[in-house]
Amino acid sequence: MNYAEGLDRYHQKIASVAADEMVLNMGPQHPSTHGVLRLELITDGEIVREVIPHMGYLHRCFEKHAESLTYQQTIPFTDRMDYLASMNNSHAWVMGVERMMGIDHDIPKRVEYIRVLVCEMNRIASHLIAIGTYGIDIGAFTPFLWCFRDREHIMGMLEWASGSRMLYNYIWVGGLFYDLPVGFEERCIEFIAYFKPKMTELNELLTDNQVFINRTANVGVLPLDVAINFGCSGPMLRGSGLKYDLRRIDGYSVYPELEFDVPIGTGLMGAVGDCWDRYKVRVDEIEQSLLIMEQCLARLTNELKRSPEFDPRAKMPRKLTPKAQDFYIRAENPKGELGFYFIADGKSEIPFRVKSRGPSFCNLSALQEIAKGVMIADLVAIAGSIDFVLGEVDR
Repeated sequence: MNYAEGLDRYHQKIASVAADEMVLNMGPQHPSTHGVLRLELITDGEIVREVIPHMGYLHRCFEKHAESLTYQQTIPFTDRMDYLASMNNSHAWVMGVERMMGIDHDIPKRVEYIRVLVCEMNRIASHLIAIGTYGIDIGAFTPFLWCFRDREHIMGMLEWASGSRMLYNYIWVGGLFYDLPVGFEERCIEFIAYFKPKMTELNELLTDNQVFINRTANVGVLPLDVAINFGCSGPMLRGSGLKYDLRRIDGYSVYPELEFDVPIGTGLMGAVGDCWDRYKVRVDEIEQSLLIMEQCLARLTNELKRSPEFDPRAKMPRKLTPKAQDFYIRAENPKGELGFYFIADGKSEIPFRVKSRGPSFCNLSALQEIAKGVMIADLVAIAGSIDFVLGEVDR
């Protein structure tokens, strides 16, 4: 179906709205749409008959930028896709370039463990925003304040390591911008000891709160077959009961050397794949990320501890010109599978073509399917449970 046919179908759908139905706009300024997303609702009173998402308000031409800059110069632009998980974005991009160059097995172990450490810290920070903003979507203000309070500790540490608060440009092809600051590992250990009791308090306040459960259990149920057909990934897919995590499936970086579980939705409070399950998967993933951090810190403070002669840029190639090839790399971001498809011509440091596969885009596409026949208030709960970032949807 081409663009004109799709536009005709849209106009026909709006023109066929019955006299007792309404067309409402939710967004692009509405706070529950988490950015510049416009949801056009066809409603019958309080019941949502259909949801039509309108995207593109934040389009920033990432792929065209990537086709006009070298592989190394593009890293700051990957940071601006899912800007709540910049470390994870650049990690995926860098791994793709390193594999195309054939240097992925030459990366020092200390560099790999630092990459995993900062990525898991960024995963926790991303999930804290997802949980905090989800609470405020439902009407719980205190969890929002608590999550942002604890996230601030992570933001401070990542800023200490990279010099930047949100858009880090820290993971480079072949290495890192700089080694961890002296004392960083000890600060991380202190943070873990501080944060574990805070998660217990958060669960008591929000996860087990009966009002929160009533608003999210059995709401927005995403069956597993529907999730797969829409290309959902990350907590959205695992919330529907499938234990699928690229850190385990693909075993990239040093994840095969680490022990952690893959949380999935079990329908504990309602149906498998409901809003509560998707929320709970993120809560459980924070605990697993803390476990991964502890293992990384144990290695980084013992056999891989810092030394004066260690240079995190030692393996960085002077010229980044991969052989002519088509290559796809994927990684498990906080929101799901982030993929980059490269076409290299073998002559230039600038890729011939780049295509990005953002998890938020695919996850958001399922909204139309799971939001039919719900109340408008439930639509807010469903949209919040997807945890999308518009910088990644519009790219």
